[in-house]
Amino acid sequence: MRALLPDLTPWRTSRDFRLLWLAGLVTVFGSFLTFVAVPLQLKELTGSALAVGAVGAAELAPLIVCGLYGGALADALDRRRLILWTEAGLGVLTCVLFLNTLLPHPLVWPLYAVAALVSALTGLQRPALQAMVPRIVPHEQLPAATTLNHMRWQVGAIAGPSLAGVIITLAGVRPAYVLDTATYVLSAALTLGLAPSPAAPGAERPSLRGVLEGARYAWSRKELLGTYAVDLAAMFFAYPTAVFPFLADDLGAPWALGPMYAAGAVGSLVVSLTGGWASRVHRHGRMVVGSALGWGLAMALAGWVHDVRLVLLFLAAAGGCDMVSGLFRSTMWDQSIPDGLRGRLAGIELLSYSVGPQLGQVRVGATAALTTARTSVWAGGLACLASVGLLAVALPKLLSYDQRTDEHAVRVREQRAAEATAVAEAA
Repeated sequence: MRALLPDLTPWRTSRDFRLLWLAGLVTVFGSFLTFVAVPLQLKELTGSALAVGAVGAAELAPLIVCGLYGGALADALDRRRLILWTEAGLGVLTCVLFLNTLLPHPLVWPLYAVAALVSALTGLQRPALQAMVPRIVPHEQLPAATTLNHMRWQVGAIAGPSLAGVIITLAGVRPAYVLDTATYVLSAALTLGLAPSPAAPGAERPSLRGVLEGARYAWSRKELLGTYAVDLAAMFFAYPTAVFPFLADDLGAPWALGPMYAAGAVGSLVVSLTGGWASRVHRHGRMVVGSALGWGLAMALAGWVHDVRLVLLFLAAAGGCDMVSGLFRSTMWDQSIPDGLRGRLAGIELLSYSVGPQLGQVRVGATAALTTARTSVWAGGLACLASVGLLAVALPKLLSYDQRTDEHAVRVREQRAAEATAVAEAA
């Protein structure tokens, strides 16, 4: 059992990791309240699955532009300050959603406008968050830190949608927006306690040239490209959350809306709580491909069955597969990317695991509008299986990656060891 339980060493040894973890937990919890409230409010205002899925289209362009630029900012500015200011901006935007609910007839366009602006701020913030972790956690503890960070997300993803379902059913979307705004205030207060995380000496100002340098590095690493491509395909074809309100109605189980949003996180949490085995796996690319195939199969089954309990079970299984994929993608990135490029690569990574879901919402909403919610889910799962299988064949370096011998992972490991030795000698 000790070998299966998650390793808590990063939590015990790093004060900054604890603060960052707690701030992230609070933010994730609140964000999932809004994550459920916005599509449900759009459904009530428009009655259209296509209108709900169009939220993903509104979020796409800001995420692409700001995700890439946010990566350059993370390499050129103090990462703590960047996280703090974007957190404050996200809180203000959630407050705008609350103010819209106070109108006699709430408007539709602010939901899309706020979704686009939230996507922009998320694109600016996420690279700094991800690039900060390798600075505050020793290299050998990065797999454990990644597992704990995923666990944080899962706890919020379970509690947030579950509470949102209860709150919205009893009192509407307004209290969900109020609570989300409050969580941003608390998260910003925790972020203030972090030590400064300034740019590396000699860091260049944010520029298009710097962004292109990161893109060229990513292109040179075919195993990294493989992780991006596999996740993008899996999310585009098999990310069904936009049609959950319609799926619950089709199954005659409106009570299941909150559990549908939370089911994937339940499966992910099970993997996290038994994730001690992850540090003993070295061929991370194979795990990424295998878990993406599992995600597609589980989604196909979730759309095919008629029993809502089986739907929830398969959604949970999909969440477990997604957790395995995310864990080994993040470990590959953290252990093999140099610190000077980490922010820009984190921006590219953000696009790979965020653009897919945004496009996936559009895909699943449009398919549901043409067919049914259930058809849009199972057809997407089958398309995911086919696309991931083709990518695995086309990208052999992803399957052959081994962190023990990969030249990039070895170089970063040696650099971190040299830095730790220098710090110890100076002390």
